[in-house]
Amino acid sequence: MLLRPNERTKLDDSDDKLFYSFPRFVTHVDEGFIQQLTDLYRELLEPNTRILDLMSSWVSHLPEEMNFSHVEGHGLNADELSRNLRLNHYCVQNLNDKPQLPFSDNDFDAVLNCVSVQYLQYPEAIFTEIHRVLKPGGVAIISFSNRMFYQKAIQAWRDASESGRVELVKGYFSGVSGFSTPEVISRQCSVPNFLQWLGAGAGDPFYAVVAYKE
Repeated sequence: MLLRPNERTKLDDSDDKLFYSFPRFVTHVDEGFIQQLTDLYRELLEPNTRILDLMSSWVSHLPEEMNFSHVEGHGLNADELSRNLRLNHYCVQNLNDKPQLPFSDNDFDAVLNCVSVQYLQYPEAIFTEIHRVLKPGGVAIISFSNRMFYQKAIQAWRDASESGRVELVKGYFSGVSGFSTPEVISRQCSVPNFLQWLGAGAGDPFYAVVAYKE
C-alpha cells in the first residue's frame, strides 16, 4: 500500500458527513488559482463530452463558453451541489466510507478533482475507481494548492512539503496500472506590481497533476 495506516489519520476523526453537513458557499482558493484552473480545463477538456466533477461543491470552474454532453457532480453536501449550475446531475457520497463510485465502467471522458484530494484516506482505491470509470484516452485532472481544512486532511498531506504533496498525487496515479505517466503543472501565482508595492504577497500556488487512461 502507498500509505501506512498512521498516514491516513486525521486530527478530526469524526464522521466527515457531520463536518460537511452545512453548506459553504465560498471558494477555497483565490481568483488567480481559479483562472489558471479554468484555463487548464479549457486546454485539456473537449466540448460535448461526459465530465465527472469528483468531490465537487457549488461551483466547478469549467469554462463558461464550453458545453458538455453531461456533467456529473459528486460531493458531500447536497445544498452545495444543487446550487452548481454546471451540473446535470449529482450524487452525495462519502468516499472515505464507501470508495466505490456509483458509475459504470468507461463512463466519462474526464474526471476532475479540485482542492479535495488531501482528504482521501484511501486514495489507492479512489484512483483505481477513477481509472475504471474513465473511457480509454480519458483524462484525470487533480488540482490543489496549499490551503486545506487542516483538521480533515490526512497526516501524509499535513506533514508533506508542497513538493512532497505533488509527489503524493503522482504516486496515487503511478500506483494504478493503466494510467499514463503523470504530468505536473506547477505555477506560482503572482500579483500585479502595484499590489506588491502595497505589500501584498503572492497568490495561492497552483498545482495540477494530470494523467490519461491508456
